[in-house]
Amino acid sequence: MTAKPEPTVHVWLPALPPVSSGAALRDLRDLLVRADRLTDGRAGYLAGLGDYFVGADSALAAAATTRDYIAHDTGAYTWLSADPAWVQPEMNGVRLLACGQLQLTMDEALAFAEALRPAFDDAGIELKITTPDRWHVRLPSNTPLPDFAAPEQALGEDLSQHLPQGVEGRRWRVLLNDIQVLLHQHPLNTDRRARGLAPVNSIWLWGGGSLPSPLASELNGVISDDLLLTALAAQAGIKVLARTPQNVAAASNGWLIDLQDLPIRKIESEWLVILQPLLRRQSVRLHFASAERWQSQPWHRWRVWRRAGR
Repeated sequence: MTAKPEPTVHVWLPALPPVSSGAALRDLRDLLVRADRLTDGRAGYLAGLGDYFVGADSALAAAATTRDYIAHDTGAYTWLSADPAWVQPEMNGVRLLACGQLQLTMDEALAFAEALRPAFDDAGIELKITTPDRWHVRLPSNTPLPDFAAPEQALGEDLSQHLPQGVEGRRWRVLLNDIQVLLHQHPLNTDRRARGLAPVNSIWLWGGGSLPSPLASELNGVISDDLLLTALAAQAGIKVLARTPQNVAAASNGWLIDLQDLPIRKIESEWLVILQPLLRRQSVRLHFASAERWQSQPWHRWRVWRRAGR
């Protein structure tokens, strides 16, 4: 967003499945076929933030950014996100199935943290439970860190492909192994399985670094429930509202509506009708996490000759 943007509302959406996938997205595809296709934006979550905040990319110090937003105690320390995770052992490795969205209560998070304290103490590292689903590690200033993969890079894949490598990475691989051993038979996980919830049997380390300077943005406001996006907006002095139907319907030029964490079918069945008043009154830019972008103008609804294939 280096050039002055045209007046529009930005809507950040989840990845758009190909037509061949068979996903029933009739209303959404009708909207897109009547809109104007733009050049692609950036794909993915961290890279996608770069379309709205100058300099945001996969190397963003997400841990310090989110910790500072909530606790205001980052100082000159180096921080790592250590979010609770669910991994599944398989014949050929261990697969990351979920990270940071495990419906934990604060009591559960603190209980898991207490069980992990010996491993962190042995490693000389301090674990901070910032929110039930957002945990952080505090390290001395300028601690050298290996490359850590963001959750979006590792979800659904074998952990061995995404663990930190090299001499610096060995310390963290040992820590992760110790943590998985401690969590393997934790009684809270038995209770969670009985309630139909995923176990917490690992953590995922990512987003390392010290607190960066606020990133510039030309947005006027953000509507989102995402912690990192909210933190970036707040640091940039941008107004932030919770993601409610009322706030989405009332969005105005220069605002970003963040829906990228929702299933695409939920966009079709629940959120598209909420967006309709907005689409009828002003320009809206639709940016999918898979990079595709469209510009919809109010008069585009009269392009009745354009219809998605049924």
